[in-house]
Amino acid sequence: MKILIGVLGGLALFLYGMNMMGMGLQKVAGDKMKSLISILTKNRFIGVFVGALVTILIQSSSATTVMVVGFVNAGIMNLSQAIGIIMGANIGTTFTAQLIAFKLTDIAPLVITIGVAIWLFTSTKKYKEIAEVLIGFSILFIGMDFMKEALSPLQESQVFVDILSNLENPILGLLAGFGLTVAVQSSSASMGLLLALASQDLITLEMALPILYGENIGTCTTALLSSIGASKTAKRAAIMHLLFNIIGTLLFMIVLHIPIEYIVTNISDDPQRRIANAHTIFNITNVLIQLPFAGFIVMAAKKLVRGEDTEVVGLKYLDSRIIETPSIAVGMASREVLRMGKIVKENLNTAKKAFYNNDEKLTRKVFEEEKRINQLERDITEYLAELTRASLTYEQHGTLTTLLNTVNDLERVGDHADNIAELAQYRIDNKVKLSDSALDELHKMFENVEDAFALSLTAFKTADEKMARRVIEYESVIDKMEQNYRANHIKRLNDFTCNPTSGIVFLDTISNLERISDHSSNVALSIIDAIENKEVKQ
Repeated sequence: MKILIGVLGGLALFLYGMNMMGMGLQKVAGDKMKSLISILTKNRFIGVFVGALVTILIQSSSATTVMVVGFVNAGIMNLSQAIGIIMGANIGTTFTAQLIAFKLTDIAPLVITIGVAIWLFTSTKKYKEIAEVLIGFSILFIGMDFMKEALSPLQESQVFVDILSNLENPILGLLAGFGLTVAVQSSSASMGLLLALASQDLITLEMALPILYGENIGTCTTALLSSIGASKTAKRAAIMHLLFNIIGTLLFMIVLHIPIEYIVTNISDDPQRRIANAHTIFNITNVLIQLPFAGFIVMAAKKLVRGEDTEVVGLKYLDSRIIETPSIAVGMASREVLRMGKIVKENLNTAKKAFYNNDEKLTRKVFEEEKRINQLERDITEYLAELTRASLTYEQHGTLTTLLNTVNDLERVGDHADNIAELAQYRIDNKVKLSDSALDELHKMFENVEDAFALSLTAFKTADEKMARRVIEYESVIDKMEQNYRANHIKRLNDFTCNPTSGIVFLDTISNLERISDHSSNVALSIIDAIENKEVKQ
């Protein structure tokens, strides 16, 4: 029992340290994570590089693959790009094993002292993020030391030696590696345990190889589980990960097991280093062999998961899987908010056409789109609330605040477009006629309001302060227009060129248009505030 508690405690510290180091690295990398994904092209070699680098940063190939499933599900990555990232993730995951094999346990107390000192005695966000990396790095090695110490008595246990001897059967070793990784949901953690066994001479290289192959297959279960309920394309991405690792395992167990044993045996005499090197060589060689045939893996995944996805009506760019990497999730949230803005803009234009053309079919379309806009607002707000609980930088927190404010303003613009459509329906039902001068004024106001709203969306997309200030200038012009047109309407009423019923429609319409201008100005002000706060922080 004491041994089990020691192993579990060490494994828990190992996982915590790895997670803390990964989160710290992500924060230090910041928006560079987003840039890594944005440079993706159909060039799979770039995809492999990005996949490896992202996995090193987040310290989890499973998290990288789950993130890829999320990207594919959101429609921002195709399968040809995804296969390169997945292959690169397998290379990136070997970084942790190589790190462990350096046996830096002796310096871990010094590193954690430095990390804690930086954390306690600095208020600079960037230094605190570096401190997180150092503390996580140290805890990882302390956890490894716990596992080694806990396992050392097993050298004298004949029962345990007999159990491990069964792993000389490659199939049993493969199943053991698969089961262990499924249980802890981390191939790096199961690799850490394997290296801890090797450090006590409890396992040989020949026994370890099938186990690490099994770990590579076991890590696929995380992505497979995450693809449940996702699009068919996302399911194909998860299947590609599984196919890639199964093919690699068969290739090495049947054909390449002797060469890999020969190479790693001649590189080093250290048991841990041999296993870490075998892990790295296996994954790099597997990528080099299969990368030229990546297209066939994509085709096989499409054959295994048949059918086409239906058109996206809800969220397009947001996926809970992407929250694992907050810097990218924040970027995707911005894209989703901009998409919502474009839907609102289109609905406003439809409401205008319905109003001018007395088109009942268009009013119904506006009412249906308004339901969609309301649902988008709820879903995006819920996602942003979930994202606020992730480990975010100061700038990312500021961006989320801007997004929450913007979503609320966009939803209110949608409400006013809906109100205009209701006024259009009222015109149709009551055969309300407006004078030519009233229609001309409405046309000018619609034009200015639509321009202001479109400009606010462009300012949001580009984070352009000058453009945002132009929106605020528009708002002043539109306020004056509303005041002048209201006065003109009263004059028309006094001159009997307009009747009270049509006057109600006119006044309510310009009031809704003025409110849309106010919300456009709110979006612009949020952008300006975000830019100014960022400059102050820097």
